[in-house]
Amino acid sequence: MNTPETPAQQPELDPAIRERLKLDPQGLVAAIIQQHDTGEVLMLGWMDPEALRRTLTTGRVTFWSRSRRAYWRKGDTSGHCQYVRSVALDCDGDALLVRVEQIGAACHTGTRTCFDADPLPAVVGDPQQTPADPAAPAADRQPPKEDRP
Repeated sequence: MNTPETPAQQPELDPAIRERLKLDPQGLVAAIIQQHDTGEVLMLGWMDPEALRRTLTTGRVTFWSRSRRAYWRKGDTSGHCQYVRSVALDCDGDALLVRVEQIGAACHTGTRTCFDADPLPAVVGDPQQTPADPAAPAADRQPPKEDRP
């Protein structure tokens, strides 16, 4: 039986994809998980090239657990599965956007998303009025030379 720990023997991740990945020092890339039809950001997980290969070839999202040092799939124990709809690599190659059909809660706490429990206070920006950031160096507060009269 194929489990996240013992997958079917399949070829390695496509070398063209592997070449574009920019892994962190632990050999991982961040994977942002998003509900495909609403755009809701559900969670952030981590993948190594093997987890990405499994995600691309099985239709289910596979992660690498940094704490357990093992592969895992959302829903294998809870039933709250993530079914792949699309996968995209960002422009720098250091993050993935995985669009899914989420069944049930995405968060291990039982909530729909991992980002709804602890909102932080933030000033809401207004694109019509953008004052200079007083903490930014003076050079950062001036428009580039080509934008100046």
